[in-house]
Amino acid sequence: MAPFTFTLDFNTLQLQLRHSLFFSKPKLCRVYHPRPSTNIITFSFIQRTQTATKYSSSLEIVTKRAPPASFEPKAGISSTSSSSEVSERVKKKKKKKKNKDKDCPEVKLKNALDMCSKRGDVMGALSLYDSAISEGVKLGQHHYTVLLYLCSSAAVGVVRPAKSGSGARTLNSHVYSNEVPNEGTHFDLDGKAELNSDLNSTEKDEILLVSEDVKRYALQRGFEVYQNMCLDKVQMNEAALTAVARMAMSMGDGDRAFEMVRQMKDLGISPRLRSYGPALFTFCNNGEIDKAFAVEKHMLQHGVYPEEPELEALLRVSVGAGNSDKVYYVLHKLRSIVRKVSPTTSSLIVDWFKSKQASRVGKRKWDERLIREAIENNGGGWHGQGWLGKGKWEAVHTTIGKDGMCKCCQVQLTTIDLDPVETENFAKSVASLAVMREKGSNFQKFQKWLDYSGPFEAVVDAANVGLFGQGRFMPHKINAVANEIRQRLPSKKFPLIILHNKRIKGDKMDEPINRALIDKWNNADALYATPTGSNDDWYWLYAAIKFRCLLVTNDEMRDHLFQLLGNDFFPKWKERHQVRFSFSDTGSPVFHMPPPCSVVIQESEEGHWHIPIDAELNDESERRWLCITRAKLDVVSKDSSTSKDSKPLQKGECARSATRNASAKESQHQNLVNHKEKKETPQELYKNVRDIFLESVSSDKNNSILSDIEAAELIGGCTIDFQI
Repeated sequence: MAPFTFTLDFNTLQLQLRHSLFFSKPKLCRVYHPRPSTNIITFSFIQRTQTATKYSSSLEIVTKRAPPASFEPKAGISSTSSSSEVSERVKKKKKKKKNKDKDCPEVKLKNALDMCSKRGDVMGALSLYDSAISEGVKLGQHHYTVLLYLCSSAAVGVVRPAKSGSGARTLNSHVYSNEVPNEGTHFDLDGKAELNSDLNSTEKDEILLVSEDVKRYALQRGFEVYQNMCLDKVQMNEAALTAVARMAMSMGDGDRAFEMVRQMKDLGISPRLRSYGPALFTFCNNGEIDKAFAVEKHMLQHGVYPEEPELEALLRVSVGAGNSDKVYYVLHKLRSIVRKVSPTTSSLIVDWFKSKQASRVGKRKWDERLIREAIENNGGGWHGQGWLGKGKWEAVHTTIGKDGMCKCCQVQLTTIDLDPVETENFAKSVASLAVMREKGSNFQKFQKWLDYSGPFEAVVDAANVGLFGQGRFMPHKINAVANEIRQRLPSKKFPLIILHNKRIKGDKMDEPINRALIDKWNNADALYATPTGSNDDWYWLYAAIKFRCLLVTNDEMRDHLFQLLGNDFFPKWKERHQVRFSFSDTGSPVFHMPPPCSVVIQESEEGHWHIPIDAELNDESERRWLCITRAKLDVVSKDSSTSKDSKPLQKGECARSATRNASAKESQHQNLVNHKEKKETPQELYKNVRDIFLESVSSDKNNSILSDIEAAELIGGCTIDFQI
């Protein structure tokens, strides 16, 4: 191996190395005798490995004179001291650069605009913008984005103090509703704020309202800022283009708002849900139903899915247009995406079912067998075959009993769960995500352990149970929950207890009572300790999905981990399998089992609807539902030709059918009572209807036949339907 040699001159100590070197392997050193003619000692290092670590900063050439007689070996320039000096120098340089950046006009402007955004001060931001332009300050993407956000917020009339870009969807829906709240902070063109006295401090901080003059001014200046951004060739981003779309929305220009979304695609920018809001809400507000659904189609094509505010807007424009097909489509969108509707959406749904158009649409005859097959293929709870039946609708608020039966119409609601294929796919997706995020082969070992020790009928999130209440880990709570849930299981087998190993090896776990519990669970093959560095959420979730069993936890499962699972399977699975718990005053576990029916919009075989209304509840039995049925069941008839080929009713179905028949008779009886109360004979009813038609023909031939029919329906208290 070739030697690595350097020379030390006693008279001049010169370090010619530009970098400090640390060798990772030991060297062999031989010392040669000094040469007779010089004061030079030559060291030869035979290096085993030439691996070294270099410092990023080079050392300067150091020259030092020393008398030959006084030379003594010294430590020299150590790498530690050299590196610390270099590090100090770098820190000073960065600090100096930072101080210099603070004085930079662009940085000063950025900080000032950010403060305006946090305060919701649009007038202050525009004043800063004017000063920057006059002083020749170069504006970047961030400057323009903040300015456009503030201008667009003021243009629509509501400013929410926050960082740039927040609150966009809330403002979109607010503008769509055409309702400007009477409470808030009002700004005039002088920038003076006037607070309403009846506001509390929280409300003051949340919403700032601007005057009409400020709206117009902000809109004008906003487009000016956008034009300058284009002229300066500053790169556009999603937030800037969305702000321009919102300004277009404030003008009622849906086409221009939609054009901003198309520009995003041309620029390679992925639109977000808030990007589509301005165009969609504007078209809905203008009653342009075709354009509104064109926006929704564009969203779906680009992987963006509407949420309740967007679906509510689409439902509103569909109801306004009397478009029954679109209403039906949106109701099923609400069923699959939202599941439970807000009170405002429920009111809109009631408006539709009370309308004349709703009473006129629907199939008078249908194939029962095909409807049942469609419900079965869809997993239960809906058929999607269109409106069934004809006649007026009745929409009432009701509750669902603990047996899952509607207390209004006595219909048993459906339990909707994942089918075996969906369950398998869901388990695979959870496993693949867990494997990517867990260290090494930890999760694969768990999967093998489950194959060996399973199946289980329940899984306990032991950390969630043990920390319940006081926040102090208490193993006896886990034991109480495990024992109680075990008694409810068909096999009476111990549930699977998932617990992180740091809990098992904690300080108090060596106490005899706690150690006895651990040994008890281990002996039952019911305890799995997740390894260090693992997230136990993946473990208990996967086990519960794999075995299609109950999961005992109060975890709401809303954090980032669960958001990765999406909305295709997870909400449906969670509703049917999560068991929440609490403890009584005596310390006994109290379980809140999954609801007896799925809390989701349901469409029955008869075409009736049950719609849950969203609310924060302690008990699911308190939830309000809309029960929507045809007022007159005698106008609904099923295809008699197909009933012969239909499958026989099961025992439970017979009971439900009998209940429905009883309900129908009761409804018919009530209608007869109502007619008696009116004291109107059939002859009188016929005379009233005939007089309306005769009068309309003789008095005004230009009257619409539709208005005549509606008048007749009003007097007769019925729905007139013509089959041609």
